[in-house]
Amino acid sequence: MKRFILQLAFLPMLAFGQTLEECQQAAERNYPLIRQYGLIERTTDITVANIQKGWLPQGSASAQATYQSDVTAFPDEIGKMYQQMGVAMKGLEKDQYRMGIDVQQTVYDGGNIRSQKEIARRQGEVEAAQNDVKIYNVRRRVNEMYFALLLVDEQIKLNSDLQQLLVSNEKKLESMVREGTAAESDRQNVKAERLKNAQQMTNLQSQRTALVRMLSTFCGIDMKEAVRPEADVLDPNGGNNRPELKAIDAQLRLADSREKALDAALRPRFGIFAQVFYGYPGYNMFEDMMERKFSLNATIGARLTWNIGSLYTRKNDKAKINLQRETAYLNRDRFLFDNNLEQIQQNEKIERFRKLLADDDEIIALRSSIRKAAESRLEHGIIDVNDLLSEINNENAARVQQSIHGIEMLKEIYELKFITNQ
Repeated sequence: MKRFILQLAFLPMLAFGQTLEECQQAAERNYPLIRQYGLIERTTDITVANIQKGWLPQGSASAQATYQSDVTAFPDEIGKMYQQMGVAMKGLEKDQYRMGIDVQQTVYDGGNIRSQKEIARRQGEVEAAQNDVKIYNVRRRVNEMYFALLLVDEQIKLNSDLQQLLVSNEKKLESMVREGTAAESDRQNVKAERLKNAQQMTNLQSQRTALVRMLSTFCGIDMKEAVRPEADVLDPNGGNNRPELKAIDAQLRLADSREKALDAALRPRFGIFAQVFYGYPGYNMFEDMMERKFSLNATIGARLTWNIGSLYTRKNDKAKINLQRETAYLNRDRFLFDNNLEQIQQNEKIERFRKLLADDDEIIALRSSIRKAAESRLEHGIIDVNDLLSEINNENAARVQQSIHGIEMLKEIYELKFITNQ
């Protein structure tokens, strides 16, 4: 039962083919850059995790051996006094050694780690938004191939109708030849015209096969048929939802985060630390003056630091961020300006095709009437076959022109949808 339901679910796609929206979505999923989102997300997560580790204790190990030109020592009078008391006061040796570990734990960092994590996330948003722009352009490439396939399908249908009309006239002429009212050459003339259109059908079928294969490969689906979309009317108040504008908004949010980081850089830092070392001399220098020996020493404490070095560059850093912000605003204005010009151009194209289509129906009706009259006159021997073929071709040309105008208008409508992302 479940298998039967699944088969029913797929029947519309198999019967009616793929819509333009389905092809666009499939192409976006199939495009190699779609994997870039995962890479951006993983990179951002790793960067944020590394920044978060700033709260963990930071440790370092060191070892050193030194030889000094002079060391701490008692004055000679005190040394002689100790000798009289029987105490040997050798003093510190000039060669000294130390192996130790320093551990620091940040308690308060002025919000620096938080601001750096926010910057990392904002940078990830900018990269993802820029990838959105690249993925969005896939739709235009799908539109071009999809409407080209629709146009070829229309021409194939019209070619098939034309061949049926020629076959019908060829049969009439066969009957007229048998009755002696037409010459064999007339029938052969119509047949030659039919064969010529059959060759055109072969070319059209070849073009269709190539377009179907290209769409199937580009979208990653088994393309069957293209469904003619509706001539949607766009909402003039629908706004502009292009991903380029969202990418610019992401850049502005990144600039805001960087400005907050400048404030965090001015705040003091507070932390605790511990130092442990084994070596000579230790902290008890009096004992080390009496006896040369290595000892274990430790220090623990708290430290408040306030680095005002960022004050020197704060003004320039803030000016740089403002320039980045102004550049983003400029890019937005430029994009909207160019986009508005594109919308004006597209609306004019759509209106032009509407006017052309309004005349196409009347032209076809006239051409069809003229062709039928020519067929009638041929049956009565008033005109020859060449005149009839001319009228048949004129009618077919009018129908082809109408199909081209209809598909082109649809293409321009969906180009306008692409321009505004409605």
